[in-house]
Amino acid sequence: MNKIKFWLDNARPTSLPQSILPALTAVFLSIHAENFSWWLSILAVVGVAFAHLGLNLFDDYFDTKKKKQTYREEIVHKGMRARIGKTPYLTSGQTTEKSLLVACCVFCGIAVLIGSVILWFRGINILYIALATAIIGIQYSAPPLRLSYHGLGEIVIGVIFGALNMVGVGFAASGGFSRELLLLSAPVGLLVMNIVYIHSILDFYPDREVGKRTLAVLLNNQKAALVLLFFIIFVPFLSILAGIILKICGIKYLAVFLLLPMAISLFYMMIEFVRRPERKFEPKFWYGPFNQWQRICEHKIDWFMVRWLTARNLISFFCLIIIVLQFL
Repeated sequence: MNKIKFWLDNARPTSLPQSILPALTAVFLSIHAENFSWWLSILAVVGVAFAHLGLNLFDDYFDTKKKKQTYREEIVHKGMRARIGKTPYLTSGQTTEKSLLVACCVFCGIAVLIGSVILWFRGINILYIALATAIIGIQYSAPPLRLSYHGLGEIVIGVIFGALNMVGVGFAASGGFSRELLLLSAPVGLLVMNIVYIHSILDFYPDREVGKRTLAVLLNNQKAALVLLFFIIFVPFLSILAGIILKICGIKYLAVFLLLPMAISLFYMMIEFVRRPERKFEPKFWYGPFNQWQRICEHKIDWFMVRWLTARNLISFFCLIIIVLQFL
């Protein structure tokens, strides 16, 4: 049990809302379909969770193979602001790269087994979606493509956790998908992408130092990166408006505009990070849950986590509102 807990903790379960909530959104968008199945829906969501955790560990594994595990500490010693220790469980000697690779395969293997059951009941289309997700997901940091090192990582995350995730789970749940689900997968994907893109802006200088070409680094200018961030954060709201005008989704979806103040606050915090990175922000209650905030402050990563957690909570609330709307 201790070993299971060890790997679960190190697979970054705090990132699960960015995959599970879009998956649940797809389930509830499919709930009125003729061939809807609760048990296949639950299986699909569990499969998505295991695949996500496995891909997180694969990212650690291939990142470690690409560069020294201590590069962040060296960056901090140069006076550069960076989070320390993406893989402390490796740098501390608690485990080995070989064990990490085994853990990656176990998590993803469970996802494959679950996918095989869904494939049996829903047909070959599930296989195509799963294969596309697996190939793109592994190539996020694995050779030969290493997409996250060439400015494509954020786009990959948006596609995997938006369109592929929601279409795949929707197909598992009902054997098909609707125009409404396809439309909503776009803003969901953008808001998931937003989490990773904000991450890349916050890590702009450390990533550039080690040659990691995130989308922000590719733009080579934090102010230009903010312009793109503006579109990533606010286009989801405009796409909902367009969907209502085109009668693809109902007027009830205007409820997501309740999150606009939160989106504006997040964008403002990112502007201030570029202008005055030393400025501190405290989480507001309407930013959503900030677990272990005191511990975060003690570790001096509050500058990072106040923005990252707000971005995570923005997509979480966006999905939860859509889910609730299915009962109205």
